[in-house]
Amino acid sequence: MTFLDEQDFQLLQVLDRTHNITHAADELYITQSSVSKRIRLLERELGSTLLLRSRQGIQFTPAGEIVLQHTQSILRELNAIRQELAAASGTIAGTLRAGVSINYAMYRLPDQLAEYNQRYPHVSTRIITTQSQTVYSMLLANQIDVGILRGEHAEWRGQRILLDREPICAITSQRDADKPLAGLPQIHRQADIDMEREITQWMHENRISSSQNRIEVNSTATCIKMVERGLGWGIVPRICLDEFHGSIRPLYFSNNEPLIRSTYIMFAPQALELPQVRVFIDLIRSHARRETADV
Repeated sequence: MTFLDEQDFQLLQVLDRTHNITHAADELYITQSSVSKRIRLLERELGSTLLLRSRQGIQFTPAGEIVLQHTQSILRELNAIRQELAAASGTIAGTLRAGVSINYAMYRLPDQLAEYNQRYPHVSTRIITTQSQTVYSMLLANQIDVGILRGEHAEWRGQRILLDREPICAITSQRDADKPLAGLPQIHRQADIDMEREITQWMHENRISSSQNRIEVNSTATCIKMVERGLGWGIVPRICLDEFHGSIRPLYFSNNEPLIRSTYIMFAPQALELPQVRVFIDLIRSHARRETADV
């Protein structure tokens, strides 16, 4: 007989959030076949169908909802046990649940997370990298303890700490450095609504039309590579350009105000009661201060 373990509980929670086996497999760094096999084993052991599959994704059955409710309670209790034991021994442990925006995760987080894991080896980390709006939604739903996200999110009622305010830049290859942007194809990556609105305003003020001669890409890294090869120009945040080989032009509106992007670390006040979260926030802030001092 196979007994449920903590990895099964985590799998069910991810499936509840994503409603998609492919996305759950990607997030947990396992194969889709492994996810499907584990679900079949759970259903066989519990004697109930837990999930229904369709082209629209997955849906929990009434039996699956019951298991999911107990799963959430069990994970909370396990985490509480670890924290109490760690506190008794003077060790920082428990689970860090964090959501991080894609660009920050790509260009800043790896070194910071490596340092965190080295300092606090007894902490289990559950890090999700996704769009900032999704990180924000997860914060509101209490699915994560802390989020690193970009943009203002002015309606947030918890705590926020500014990590960086960086310019948004137009980039071209060195070959196209002196050419007007209006004469080049645009390598376009869809940003969030607020940023798209500001970019549209900037393009309007600079008489740059959104022409049909452009390439749509789904990642900043792809945009940068295409620009470096001389395929056109793009608009990307400065955080992505440390290793870019080309021309960088910070963007300004007609009133000389720069087009900027803010990055925050955000959390509910009660999250500071968790030592593993508190030291994570402190580490991220210390890195932000060092990076600001180096500029």
